[in-house]
Amino acid sequence: MGIGQVLRKRWKIVLGSAAAAIVAMLLARNFSTSEKALISLMPHTHAVADAQFKREMGVLLGPAILPGNKVTALQDGDEIFPDMLAAIASAQRSITFETYIYWSGAVGQQFADALTERARAGVSVLVTVDWLGSVKMDDALVDQMCAGGVRVEKYRPLNWYNLDRVNKRTHRKLLVIDGRIGYTGGVGIADQWSGKGQDPDHWRDSHFRIEGPAVAQLQAAFNDNWIKMTGTTLTGEAFFPTLPAAGDSPAHLFLASPEGGSESMHLMYLMAITAATGSIDLEASYFVPDELLIHALLQARRRGVKIRILVPGEHIDSDTVRLSSRADWGPLLAAGVQIAEYQPTMLHVKMLVIDNELVSVGSTNFDVRSFRLNDEASLNIYDHDFAAQMTAVFERDWSHGKVYDLAMWERRPLREKFMETVVAPLKSQL
Repeated sequence: MGIGQVLRKRWKIVLGSAAAAIVAMLLARNFSTSEKALISLMPHTHAVADAQFKREMGVLLGPAILPGNKVTALQDGDEIFPDMLAAIASAQRSITFETYIYWSGAVGQQFADALTERARAGVSVLVTVDWLGSVKMDDALVDQMCAGGVRVEKYRPLNWYNLDRVNKRTHRKLLVIDGRIGYTGGVGIADQWSGKGQDPDHWRDSHFRIEGPAVAQLQAAFNDNWIKMTGTTLTGEAFFPTLPAAGDSPAHLFLASPEGGSESMHLMYLMAITAATGSIDLEASYFVPDELLIHALLQARRRGVKIRILVPGEHIDSDTVRLSSRADWGPLLAAGVQIAEYQPTMLHVKMLVIDNELVSVGSTNFDVRSFRLNDEASLNIYDHDFAAQMTAVFERDWSHGKVYDLAMWERRPLREKFMETVVAPLKSQL
């Protein structure tokens, strides 16, 4: 082998090693979060019902709490999808729609048809789907919408230049009609969410219709990622009309993302739990809390707060999540936290009710991924009557749960305990 060949071979090795190092570095950045990180728990100084609590929530989390909203709770696909589709059909000027999951099937086709019809009628229809969450979406659906005038953007498709962000997805679920009617909650656009949550093939979930001043905050939330993808912003009355009072509920919607304040969602949950004085009811499709949240729950129990947590049972779309979640239940159960596993089907609800005063709903899961990596949006409603309604919803779901006590946790099989240690390093990715 000549000197030239030797040099070329060595250069190939050097360049190959450098390329591998760069790819490894980019992939490692997928696991990083913002520099802002909470390391300690704030003290309990006031209750959820106190004006000071609302003042701090409205300042520290960003958007102000706005009065005059009407929030309607919708349960399961048989209520949720017809309401959303009717609202889409009523649009006269604009539709903005952002979702994580959009899959092909009967539901996906219904939404594609409805959005396309409005675009052909001259309505500005803008759709954001997460690239990863829409992998089961046939190109034919996208082609149909685009041919009809819908502008469809996929959030962070895989490319060599964004390998450092491919793990950071938009998990937000937002629909805004004419800037006047908004929706957020847990449902994706897929057949699993159709029906009434009656069997393992039809998931249990909640979604929420909002009318009033807070709808502008949902529109701003859509605008946040639209700017990232397109470099353009939404303005004008078609997107941001004057919004008179529609009800009596104070509410605000706030965002979290790795680039723009990932700790805001984490902070909201910590502040709310720390302020609790009477009760915490949590429905969590993915319950994988970090140490600070566990500490906050334990502190609340020491104050005498009644805590109930409802999570999926055997019907769950991620056994790894279930294993990782159970690993942390011991101290909570020992402190008197009540945990139950929902039996009929996959529980996909994301709802927190505190002291019959605060209800928090949206796309956010009670896990490290939602708090640190995903783009999320949560709606907080500060309304005693609405909280009472949601407590009734929680009670119905709780009645279908199987209580999991400390003795059951201590008796779990050795194989399960071993697997918990295996998945522990993956906790932030679940």
